[in-house]
Amino acid sequence: MPKMKTNRGAAKRFKATGTGKIRRSKAFTSHIMTSKSTKRKRNLRQSGLIDAADTKAVRRMLPYL
Repeated sequence: MPKMKTNRGAAKRFKATGTGKIRRSKAFTSHIMTSKSTKRKRNLRQSGLIDAADTKAVRRMLPYL
């Protein structure tokens, strides 16, 4: 059986935690930051976890995660 290909776009966006959950970075952090509050920008810097409904799709894109 041939090797499975990793979706390179997904590989740049997701990382696995030590317990096997999938970490993601928050959206809306790239530009027009002046209109966002300091508190909002500070919270956007934190990473989050993907929703349980998306886990199957992300794991399919990242077979070696």
